[in-house]
Order: sequence, then C-alpha cells, then structure tokens
Amino acid sequence: MSKRVILYCRVSSDEQKNDRLSIEHQDRALRSYCESHGYEIVGEPYHEDYSAKDFDMRRPEIKRVYEFCKRNTGRVDLVLFLRWDRYSRNVEFAFTYKRLFMDELGVEINAIEEPIDFTATDWPIWLSIRCGVAHTEDIKISRRTQEGIHEHLMRGEWCGRAPRGYRNIKANEETGTDHYIDIDPVTAPIIKRVFAQVAEGIEAPMSIKRRLLPKASKSSFYKMLRRRFYIGYIQVPAFENFPAREVKGKHKPLIDLETFNAVQDVMDGKRRKKPKMHKANNPNLYLRKYLVCPICGHRVTGATSRGHGGHYDYYCCNHNHKHLNIRAEKANDAFVNYVSGLTPNKAITALYKAILNDARGKDKDVRKGEVSKLQAEIQKVKERVDKVNDLYFDGELSKPDRDEQLKRYNEKIQNLESHIKVLQTSEDMNIKEKVNYGLNLVENLDRYFSNASAETKIRLLGSIFDEEIEFDGKNYRTSNFNSVLGYIYENANELRGQTETDSPVISGKSAWVAPRGIEPRFKV
Repeated sequence: MSKRVILYCRVSSDEQKNDRLSIEHQDRALRSYCESHGYEIVGEPYHEDYSAKDFDMRRPEIKRVYEFCKRNTGRVDLVLFLRWDRYSRNVEFAFTYKRLFMDELGVEINAIEEPIDFTATDWPIWLSIRCGVAHTEDIKISRRTQEGIHEHLMRGEWCGRAPRGYRNIKANEETGTDHYIDIDPVTAPIIKRVFAQVAEGIEAPMSIKRRLLPKASKSSFYKMLRRRFYIGYIQVPAFENFPAREVKGKHKPLIDLETFNAVQDVMDGKRRKKPKMHKANNPNLYLRKYLVCPICGHRVTGATSRGHGGHYDYYCCNHNHKHLNIRAEKANDAFVNYVSGLTPNKAITALYKAILNDARGKDKDVRKGEVSKLQAEIQKVKERVDKVNDLYFDGELSKPDRDEQLKRYNEKIQNLESHIKVLQTSEDMNIKEKVNYGLNLVENLDRYFSNASAETKIRLLGSIFDEEIEFDGKNYRTSNFNSVLGYIYENANELRGQTETDSPVISGKSAWVAPRGIEPRFKV
C-alpha cells in the first residue's frame, strides 16, 4: 500500500529571489519524489512564506498541516518537505513537533534530501545535526547583523526605516552609492511645521497632530517630538559590553536646537502658553487676541470704523482680512450663545457638587491611596487591551470581537480616569464657598458674558479656555477647556446615560453641552 503524503513547502521573505529555494522548485521536487516512489498526495499542498525559526502563529500553514492530520487520524502517513531547514531552524521546536506529529498522531515527518531513519536508535543525533546546523547559522547571521548595525550606529549612520521627514535611499551598484537617508522634500516641511507650532506652546500638540499628521498614531507622534534624531543625533542602544550612548549622526538635522528644546519644555508642561491677559482698549472687542482665524490660524484683531453717522467695531484676521471680517456685535452675541450652550443642567452640576464635596471631606492620604488603586486598575485594564490586540494579531480573535472588547475596556479606562481627575482636582477645592461659587458661574456663563465688565470677561476667558478659540463667522471651536470644566461638559451625557445625536447649530438660549474640541452637539 502506497503512503499517503502531505506536501509542505516554505520560503522566508529574504529567500524569495533564490530559485533553488522558491516555492515552485520545492513543489516540483516533492511531486517528482512522490511520483517516483508511488506515494499518494492527499489534501492540498501547504505553502508557507514565513521564517522557520519557530512554530508560533507566524507559521499558520504548519499549524494547518497539524490540524489536518489530527482531524484525519489514520488517513495521513507522511508529511514531506524538501530539506530539514524548510521544516525548522530551531532544534527545540523540531523535537517538539516531531513528538506531536509522530508520537501522538503517528504521522511521519521527513525530508527528501538527507532523510532520517526514525526506526534507528541514532535518529535524535541526526535530527539535532540537520536542524542544529540551520539553527547555528541563524544565530551567527543574527550576531553578525547586530554587530554590523551597532558599528554603523556608532559611526553615526542610521540603519533601518527612515523616520518621518526623511527617506531611505537605496544602494546603486552602478553609481557606487550605498544605503543612506536624506531629507524627504514632501514630508519634511510638514514635520518642521509640527515642531514649530508645538514649540509656540499655544495649541495643544494633539490638535496640531490632527491637522498636520492625521494618520499618525498618538504614541508615535509623541515619540517623534522627543527624538533627538531630528537635531542630528543618533541613540545607540547598549550592546554586549558597550553601554548605551548618543553619537553625532551623519544625516542632516531637520530641526534647530532652539525649537527642539522649546518643544521639550511644552511636552514637560513648562511652556504652555495661554492668551495673555490684557486690558481691552475697546470693551466691545474683549474677544480680541483670544480668537484665531479658522483658515490660516493667525490671531484675530479688532478695529473700529466710522460710517453712516456712527462708529462700528469689527473683528478681523490679522493676516488677511478676507479670511474673517465680522461685526463685533454679531461675534459677541454668537459667543454668548456659544457659552450658553456650555451650560450643563442642574442635575449634572448637583452630581459633580456631591462628588466634589464627598472627595473634599476625605483625608488626603486616603485620597492618594484611592488614586493609586485606580491607577493600578487602569494599568490592569491596559494590559488586557494589549492581550486583546495580541490575540487579534495572532489570528485567535476576530475583528468584531476585538473591537467590542476594546470598546468596553476603553470606556472603563475613561471612567477610571474621570474619577481620578475629580479626586485630584478636589485637593485644591477645599472650601465649600469656592465650590458653590464656581458651579454657579459654570451654570450662568452666558449671563456673566452678557452683563459683566470687559475686564471681568477677559478674566473669565483666561480661566475657562486653556487655548485660543477658533471662530469661522458662525460657530466657535476650541481644542480644550479648563480641565475641571472639560470633565463636566464632556461627561454630562455619559452621566445621564444618553448617546450622541446629529450636530445641531446653536442659536439662542440653549441647554447643549460641548465635548472638548468641538462645538456643542449633545442634548442634556
């Protein structure tokens, strides 16, 4: 009776161009071998294009072979491959899967080149030699690669994918040029703008990211702002007996040192600029210097014109009046409507008042202990998020299941962070009268901006808005509120158990609540 055989071919990405190791060559050789020996090929041929260093989820085909044999016990006699390094380049896993296939399922595994006689007593030696040689070769290659990378880095030569703003230049044997990196004329100007605008310390870094680098992840964006690579230095990690160090790179710096240091100050919270408090020369232009143009981002200034028997005040873009030029009366009325939309209802403020009063009455050490516990719980949830992502990337979890679990975990993290914020904020709000006064102000912002003096309005602007306000002639936007107000406005609907609806246009006296960074869009 002829043997029933499954064919297994494997090639890693760096071996694709080697005709001797191509999938097609292996498949032809295996089929020819089976034909000459009278073997019956069962099932489909299994073609792998991953490394053979181990048998984890990066090699799905070998797992499919194992599962097929397990489901069809007694119907497969042999798994055949070209050479032993096609099967495994790791001695430990070679023996593990030999046991799984041969000892547990009764399915022989073997190569057509230099096959091993598993009926002989010396088969462990031969299996160790066949896979051990490949294993040793991998270790040597890895060692030489690490040594080469370390040497290049020590010479200030970047190895690997070019960071944002740079591009990789491949070697050209004809011209004699080597691999190197150079400034990318397309992305470099964007990176320069990012650093320059973050260095100003006026707009939040994440708001700048959303405008200039919308596809970049939050973590990679923050890492980019910290990288000294952009001022001409390369970080060399520790290797063997060599400690980690920083060397001068051979690449051209993209950012000057002054701008880079200013960015670091902003990231460390040392240089966060707010619009400067100023005494309004004209009380009707109290929003001047707090508004920015929605088109070019320049500050809005104010002016008074004479005509039709009177004086008329205007807000206009300081860079180009065509971008924005609107009557101050209209803009001020729209702003009063905007802040009226920031007013949460009494149930929300009462709940926050109760939370603050309860937190205020707790002992400081107890409060710190609660914060530590909540932070530890957040860390545990984040570890679960990492596990969910690992399962998804390993193919053990579907995308809908991954999204559902991530949504639940992220909501839990937001709730915990909100609780921490309340506890931390309450440390400074230890006087009952201040709490009452502050919440009363929050509930009546529109009244204050309608009736208060220009000086009071300016003080309120500096206290409420951490950053400048964008106005397009109809609607107002800001990327951030004062942290306490931000949490009140942002979580109002969550506390009431409501969901998002379509975004209406604010007009008149309203009871809308604005999440941070956008105009109001939730009913409260």
